[in-house]
Amino acid sequence: MTHERQFYIDGAWVDPVEPRFADVEDPATEAPFTQVAMGSARDVDRAVAAAKEAFAAYARTPLEERLALLQRILEVYRTRMDDMARVLPREMGATTAVARGQVEGGAAHIQKTIETARAFPFERAHGLGKITYQPVGACALIVPWNNPVQQVIAKAMPALAAGCTVVCKPSELAPVAVSILTEVIHEAGAPKGVFNLLNGEGATVGAAMAAHPDVDMVSITGSVAAGAAVAKAAADTVKRVHQELGGKGPNIILPGADLEAAVRGGLMGCFFMGGQTCGAPTRMLVPEGAQVEAVRLAREIAAGVKVGAPDAEGVLYGPAISKAQYEKVQRYIRIGIEEGAEIVVGGEGRPEGLAHGYYCRPTVFANVTPKMRIAQEEIFGPVLSIIAYRDVEEAIRIANDSVYGLVGYVQAREVAEGERVARRLRCGYVSVNYPPIDITMPHGGFKHSGNGRQWGEHGLAEYMELAAIVLPPN
Repeated sequence: MTHERQFYIDGAWVDPVEPRFADVEDPATEAPFTQVAMGSARDVDRAVAAAKEAFAAYARTPLEERLALLQRILEVYRTRMDDMARVLPREMGATTAVARGQVEGGAAHIQKTIETARAFPFERAHGLGKITYQPVGACALIVPWNNPVQQVIAKAMPALAAGCTVVCKPSELAPVAVSILTEVIHEAGAPKGVFNLLNGEGATVGAAMAAHPDVDMVSITGSVAAGAAVAKAAADTVKRVHQELGGKGPNIILPGADLEAAVRGGLMGCFFMGGQTCGAPTRMLVPEGAQVEAVRLAREIAAGVKVGAPDAEGVLYGPAISKAQYEKVQRYIRIGIEEGAEIVVGGEGRPEGLAHGYYCRPTVFANVTPKMRIAQEEIFGPVLSIIAYRDVEEAIRIANDSVYGLVGYVQAREVAEGERVARRLRCGYVSVNYPPIDITMPHGGFKHSGNGRQWGEHGLAEYMELAAIVLPPN
């Protein structure tokens, strides 16, 4: 049994103060398959009160006791991985392989958090005393629908390791797997009030969490608009605000790079999860002399991309999360056409053979200029823009000419050459020649992509305050 029609507050599953529910839709069928309770400001008050009361005792628990809790969470989590992997395709349209990867990634994040916290220098001698790291307090966590389990883990596990308490709000579009994760945390024996779960809209529950005077920190992963709204709501109480927001990932293919491998990797990265990732390489920058060949390769590779039901064999991606997201992607494809970009493959509407479900065609635009809206605005769909550049200096300027700065990519014949260019990109995480994701590295953005970092020791430090204890000299 899952508890998406209830909230988890102060160690127990409870009904919402006001009985209000919303359908959770399967984007592959466009039909509801369950309902989620929708919270109010009064529910936020209950959850925050529980987190605040629990903090006083939990913050003083020894590190090894906190890490033992995380270890128990990991052990129980492994027994529920199949349950979470089964539900993610239904609530967010992820393919079976992606759902499994997200769940397995969650386990890896818990394990790395334990290792990172065990090695973290919580206290060190300095000057006339000591520098200490202390838990920031009760933390409000607002997570998105495109990777719900892993996002909760990437925020909540460092918070718990640091000695903080948590009030978490997943997206109402994808609440079920997070409900299962909460059952895991309960079964693992988390103390009452240390982890609390609410569902609801960002404009009500999220805003109340951000503005609440007893919340010491709010961490949000979401759109720029949502991040800005949270920051404004939090401003009056001068709490810490941690944001991981949108992206418009530049992918610079340098002269001399393996063009076929670079185009293939960039195309698959852009289309992964139907483009519904903030780190997608959606702007492919190619040398002018290689543009014709890059377009040919993109057409050929994209033609082999299979879109369909999440459990169908060989499918690269499934449906967009919702009707609203589907319509947003269609609108941007029309904008690209109106702006004069050339459709290489794809376009408006569903892929052939898919009459129902929020499926978007894999779309590639060529002859895109840097100032076009499809090259500047986050689409969050399977839409790639190919942009030609004259020289490397221009490529760097185009890459940095964006309000976003989350993830950047560089493809080079020599890694050292790629690293030199990577150092000049205004992005928080830069990938050279498509290496595996390293979850020990800090992940976060510049500019409108937010502030603060997740993952590794930097992600752990986000949930702590730096305090100096000055002692009299001997």
